[in-house]
Amino acid sequence: MKRVMVIGTSAGAGKSTFARKLGEKTGIEVHHLDVLYWKPDWVERELQEFSDAQREIVKEKQWIIEGNYSNTFEIRAAACDTVIYLEVPLYLCLYRVLKRWVTNLGKTRPDMAAGCTEKMDWKFIKFIVTTYEPRKKKMAERLDRFAAEGKKVVVLKNKADMDSYIVDLNFKTNNAS
Repeated sequence: MKRVMVIGTSAGAGKSTFARKLGEKTGIEVHHLDVLYWKPDWVERELQEFSDAQREIVKEKQWIIEGNYSNTFEIRAAACDTVIYLEVPLYLCLYRVLKRWVTNLGKTRPDMAAGCTEKMDWKFIKFIVTTYEPRKKKMAERLDRFAAEGKKVVVLKNKADMDSYIVDLNFKTNNAS
């Protein structure tokens, strides 16, 4: 596991937190796509600039890239050896997004671009609700493809699975030396 994509069904699946913990355990640098995509004050980066930044990262020997961003998904998919997919229920995604908003009011999260203070709007909530099921189906197709290509695919469906994976990974790492 050297080049890892951490993806999820939706915002609030736990991608950023999981990727950070995975990076801490493995010593592999974590790249948050939100940091690459957004400029200060929630200004979107041009697609070419966003894509080029990812192309530079995937040239590295090791990386963890966290985030979905379908318009550049294949850049990461072509270069990864491991895909970790977080599929938690919709209600939990919504709860986490709202909790994140309340917890970070007036602040910028460490997994977000500088100058993007936490915000919430109904458009974002609607996006999560309306894309959840179609995204789940699309991700299942992608995971099948990744497995057929020989990539390691890990599906984690709850916090216990995610925590357990990190602990087990640490155990394997320590016993491999």
